[in-house]
Amino acid sequence: MATYVISDIHGEYDKFTELLKIIDLKDEDTLYILGDVVDRGPHPIKTLLKIMEMPNAICLVGNHELMAIDCLKFLSQEITEENVDSLDIEMIENLSNWQFNGSKTTIDEFRALSPEMRQDVIDFIGEFLIYEEVTVGDKDFLLVHAGLGNYSPDKDIEDYSMQELIWERADYSIQYFPDRYVVTGHTPTQIIEGNPNPGYIYKANNHIAIDCGSFIPGGRLAAICLDTGEEFYSSANE
Repeated sequence: MATYVISDIHGEYDKFTELLKIIDLKDEDTLYILGDVVDRGPHPIKTLLKIMEMPNAICLVGNHELMAIDCLKFLSQEITEENVDSLDIEMIENLSNWQFNGSKTTIDEFRALSPEMRQDVIDFIGEFLIYEEVTVGDKDFLLVHAGLGNYSPDKDIEDYSMQELIWERADYSIQYFPDRYVVTGHTPTQIIEGNPNPGYIYKANNHIAIDCGSFIPGGRLAAICLDTGEEFYSSANE
């Protein structure tokens, strides 16, 4: 029985299934997915449907799921003159912001679903966790999509806002906890200042950054086994 963590799949279904084979995920193992399953890559909804069939997968919410959920609820409605007229400025801004951040593939695949499957996808995303605290062996881990924005050693995890946990990037130069590892996605390791191995899992100051840029040139999808620290990688983008 092992515990694995993946993040920022971004619709890269082939890389996701490749990585599952590489780690040889078993039914008794646990797989945490730290958000941003959707958007950008070619098959975000196909990836979600795959995860929905995996009872040992536990998903945390990423900023792309936060952008998507209300928009998907709107798109799942029958488009009528009445609900178009009822669009408010906030929804228009949400749709625009989501489009700017790579929503097209998510929308295209979502529209191809039956109304029942659309609702199943919306309900599934709505159950994603905000963060998770786990102990594996003698090590404690905090799993969260982005990091701890406006970090203070005096703040409890419950004191952080959704914005701070899911949008604001981790400060990898600061050790948040002396006795706990913080596992994050959201920030591709290619852009972490001072990272000697861009595009691979980054470990420093009790941080473990696992977003290896699955959708960018030269990027890959990564997994880490919390039991052993072993790293696993999909093939890289051309």
